[in-house]
Amino acid sequence: MSTPRRFPDDFVWGSATAAYQIEGAADEDGRGPSIWDTFSRTPGKVLDGDTGDVADDHYHRWAEDVQHIRDLGLDAYRLSISWPRVQPGGSGDFNEAGIAFYSRLVDALTEAGVKPVVTLYHWDLPQELEDEGGWTNRATAYAFAEYARRMAQELGTRVDTWTTLNEPWCSAYLGYGSGVHAPGRTEGEGALRAVHHLNLAHGLAVQAVRDVLGDEARTSVTLNLHVVRPDTDSAEDADAVRKIDALANRAFLGPLLDGAYPADLLEDTAHVTDWSFVEDGDLAITRQPLDVLGVNYYSTARVRHFAGEGAPEQNDGHAESAASPWVGVTDVEFLQQPGPYTAMGWNIEPQGMTDLLLSLHATYPDQPLMVTENGAAFEDVVSPDGAVHDPQRVAYLHDHVEAVGRAIDAGADVGGYFAWSLLDNFEWSYGYSKRFGIIRVDYDTLVRTWKDSAHWYRRLATTRTLPGVDEVSPA
Repeated sequence: MSTPRRFPDDFVWGSATAAYQIEGAADEDGRGPSIWDTFSRTPGKVLDGDTGDVADDHYHRWAEDVQHIRDLGLDAYRLSISWPRVQPGGSGDFNEAGIAFYSRLVDALTEAGVKPVVTLYHWDLPQELEDEGGWTNRATAYAFAEYARRMAQELGTRVDTWTTLNEPWCSAYLGYGSGVHAPGRTEGEGALRAVHHLNLAHGLAVQAVRDVLGDEARTSVTLNLHVVRPDTDSAEDADAVRKIDALANRAFLGPLLDGAYPADLLEDTAHVTDWSFVEDGDLAITRQPLDVLGVNYYSTARVRHFAGEGAPEQNDGHAESAASPWVGVTDVEFLQQPGPYTAMGWNIEPQGMTDLLLSLHATYPDQPLMVTENGAAFEDVVSPDGAVHDPQRVAYLHDHVEAVGRAIDAGADVGGYFAWSLLDNFEWSYGYSKRFGIIRVDYDTLVRTWKDSAHWYRRLATTRTLPGVDEVSPA
């Protein structure tokens, strides 16, 4: 019998959420509208017309949710701050009631022995800034830095880690390229502008946080890096991988960690933009030393060169749109992956997690890593006794945590793992149709119920030893 995998005592076990997905209270206590309020209230944009107006009502039930976090035995909790809750217009006056909410939450987590990991931007841009161009407007990056500065002043050293952005790929390409995320624009050149202004915002925000808290402040960014594989060994398919890797990964890793955009990215997109929005000195700002690089991983992609006959396959895992998020790339198609699949239609491949972490370690050997999101949506069923048995999610978590362990065995510097998500929540353009939580939320009553996966994850977090997939009984 093999010895169960054990993780180091200082390995961080956590879970994660995002403000718009769980908080609700959309019009309370001085909160201003975000692009997701506008987008979700626009008919036809979100499945079933769902909005985040109430969501999980975390704004009123935060104390109960902190107790769940504590009972799970987590070391850390990754939350995001709603920019329009603390600064309704994205510039100008701050909202003391909103700031007080996050101050109470951070204090409660600390009192529970849980490290607060704070994400400053998880997609809910104040609508007033979008009205002025949003992330296509350079001024938004500077507004973000001032917001980051104020949050550092207010929450200070009570925050364990400051994460600037969550998945800027989605903000730029899904928000401004394909339009399936807020603000719903389909502008190829605008999407690339957004890429740069998000990178610039990250650098400016890190500078602002460190200006307030000193070099001891732990800073981070979270990227949803794509694991892209070729369909064949042909040179054409290898070039298809290169093009997608440039747009999906190196458009962020380059400026943030290397201080430069990849030359091939600029060449591939030269027919879309001349990148003149990158000003002198910008790339010295985008490249800031990071205490940790956050990695979000869910699935892989398989691509091939598109020969131009018929319609290309677009199985890239994102919602369908007449416009493509893959700006400037018209000769690559995304193929259907072999199963099994989650309820999102995403393939399940734990090996992709290992491959991604080892690739990052090989390229950036001195950069500490942390898995900041990993999880799966499935069609959960409530049993007659009220329990939620979710063996598929337990198996998914088990196999991906094991994949992280294999990467550590091979030398990758991975310091933690955050399960997505703590709670079932508003899943963006899919509304409430997809459940990622290890804790079920009844959207009629808002009652929270631990799924088997929560009991399993508690065993993992409290013992630091990987449980078997059948170890799901309440402790």
